[in-house]
Amino acid sequence: MKISKTQTELLRRLMSGDSVAASSLRNDLVEELLGEGLLTTRDHGSRRSYAAIDTVALGAFVESHFGGLKIVDKVRLTRAEIASETGDSKLVMVRSCPGFPVNTYEPISCMLNGQEFMVNPKEGSFLFVADWQSFFVPDDVVVVGIENMENFRMIRQQRKLFKQCIGTVRLLFVSRYPQSTDLRSWLQKIPNRYVHFGDFDLAGINIFLTEFHAHLGARSSFLIPQDIEERIAKGALERYNDQYAKYNRITSDIKEVQALIDLINKYHRCYDQEGYIGSVYLPP
Repeated sequence: MKISKTQTELLRRLMSGDSVAASSLRNDLVEELLGEGLLTTRDHGSRRSYAAIDTVALGAFVESHFGGLKIVDKVRLTRAEIASETGDSKLVMVRSCPGFPVNTYEPISCMLNGQEFMVNPKEGSFLFVADWQSFFVPDDVVVVGIENMENFRMIRQQRKLFKQCIGTVRLLFVSRYPQSTDLRSWLQKIPNRYVHFGDFDLAGINIFLTEFHAHLGARSSFLIPQDIEERIAKGALERYNDQYAKYNRITSDIKEVQALIDLINKYHRCYDQEGYIGSVYLPP
């Protein structure tokens, strides 16, 4: 399936959290995205729009289904090559910046392109590793994948949570934004333990199980705070209802993750990980 410049831009808007007019998306594209449980419908009187149920899941779907599509018949082109050939670098979805962001609240000496690389971003900033194939971290560092960028940017305000859930070990925080398979491919290359910190909803659990645990096995786990039941009990009902049709059969052979699934289904509610930013209450 080829995708036009207009449809590409609409997908970008959906992945950034915007809604788009229902009439602007191609019917076959809408049917596929609705069938995958990636879009929700919003009615505004006589007008209808679509929005992503989960922007991370939509980004992963777009990457896997449309990331390699080109208007010109080449498998791998840079934006500069596309511009040279077609006159427009935005005709297709080509990632001009591979890699992923990293963050930490204590210095960690890593290796990048065979040289020492100190990861020590100042508060209010983070680093972006483009040459991820040659990026290595010490074996004792626990890699924490954070689903939402607000949590990723504000790790210092969640330090108590990470200490209680993971322990007093060195942590390197990573994000899958922009959504791609680069982070997962990097995790498969290194031996480090991986902890996934995502939204506490069925879609977030599915991302962990299918995109990380399925490839990393026993060295991957899902971060579950001690007070999560209390928070889910007061969580979002609408999102649970939006996700239920697609994820109602989700199960896990990880005891703790299955217990989380059972809680979500018990209360018919979900909870955003952003609620833990600057949280003043966590059980001892």
